[in-house]
Amino acid sequence: MSSKGSILVIDDEQEIRESLEKLLQLEGYRAASAATGGEGVERIENGLFDLVLLDINLPDRNGLELLQHIKRDSPEIGVIMITAYASTQMAFQASKHGADSYITKPWDNDKLLLEVRNTLDKSRLQLENIQLRRALKRYALPNVVGKSERMQKVMDLITQVAASRATVLISGESGTGKELVAKTIHATSPRADRPFVPVNTGSMPVDLLESTLFGHVKGAFTSAIATKRGLFEVADQGTIFFDEIGTVGVETQTKLLRVIQEREFMRLGGTETIKVDVRILAATNADLRKLVVEGKFREDLFYRLNVITLGLPPLRERKEDIPQLAEHFLKKFSAENTRTGLQFSPEALKVMMDYDWPGNVRELENAVERAVVLASGAVLGPELLPEQLFENGDPDSHPFLADSLEGRSLFEIMEDCERRVILDMLARTHWSQTEAAERFKIPLSTLNQKIKRLQIAVKRHREG
Repeated sequence: MSSKGSILVIDDEQEIRESLEKLLQLEGYRAASAATGGEGVERIENGLFDLVLLDINLPDRNGLELLQHIKRDSPEIGVIMITAYASTQMAFQASKHGADSYITKPWDNDKLLLEVRNTLDKSRLQLENIQLRRALKRYALPNVVGKSERMQKVMDLITQVAASRATVLISGESGTGKELVAKTIHATSPRADRPFVPVNTGSMPVDLLESTLFGHVKGAFTSAIATKRGLFEVADQGTIFFDEIGTVGVETQTKLLRVIQEREFMRLGGTETIKVDVRILAATNADLRKLVVEGKFREDLFYRLNVITLGLPPLRERKEDIPQLAEHFLKKFSAENTRTGLQFSPEALKVMMDYDWPGNVRELENAVERAVVLASGAVLGPELLPEQLFENGDPDSHPFLADSLEGRSLFEIMEDCERRVILDMLARTHWSQTEAAERFKIPLSTLNQKIKRLQIAVKRHREG
């Protein structure tokens, strides 16, 4: 007999569990059971269930609390409460906390099976709606750009894992967009309206990192003048993202492992155990397996993090995505700089396609921003691209120099070069003339005179 669905029975009475399992199996359902709330949570996290029959009185926790937990983490699962006492208040509380229905002990088998069928039908409809929304999100991941086969696989995997609470390890070279992918997973998950908390683990000393992650109590160390919450508490119900997880010290790795396993920790200097519900995403540009072999990364932590691995390809291995990425960034920076009608020339696109982009997508993004800022017309030619994109040492290989030498005086060429250099520095300093003058190692008054002589519209650029 083919299965009609998978059902989990959570009840502390063995006789009830066995009778319900047998009844459901005879009706063609896959059935499993758990005697406690904790065992039930573990079964749900490790299996796929369409429906839970949940006793309201469990030895280790209140059934209504467990109901909230299930509906928060797995909203697509239907839940029917089992109670020995039917009352209007009970029905209200069960409905308020997300129960689809409830039955009373002893029950009529026919009525129970009818409730099971109705709840499964409702859950399947909800699941179809969830899958439809995921499919729509799959085609509306606004910041993950690429039509190459490898990027399509990345987008498919993002869509698949977003709705779960599974830990995801994102690997890839610097600049490939690991944090962007983490943000997209969070934004398309049920936790989207909760905090997304990034942690740059490589930029902090051990003591500061642990205080930042776990918080501390007053007096835990010399400068701890007040109790402070850590980022795990800030991220409760949301997502915490560890950038470059491979740089975390071994001692801190041990504490991280405990949080992942137990969902609890203690503040530095404290004795109170704090429980959190946090999804963990991590990124690395290092080979964690190699670090494990070298004794620099805990093997058990690696396997805890490596539940789902999402590898981002370098830009040089998906060059067919460059035109689409360039257009994406062009729209972004055109809007930021209040420019309209900008487009890359075929020559500029060819230069970008021929370059290997060692800095990956981040380097391409910076190149496009530079071109938009420096553009004086609607067509962005190769002369607006950074010098490193032109690998040939021949002066004629650089379009700006080649074009500038045609029919122009030396004074005009030098003035044009000076204007572009100043504009480039102003863009790099976010239009701070003071900082630009410091970087040029000239007085601010001298820079202001050059800006005025070269008729550089600083005000227009700053407003953009």
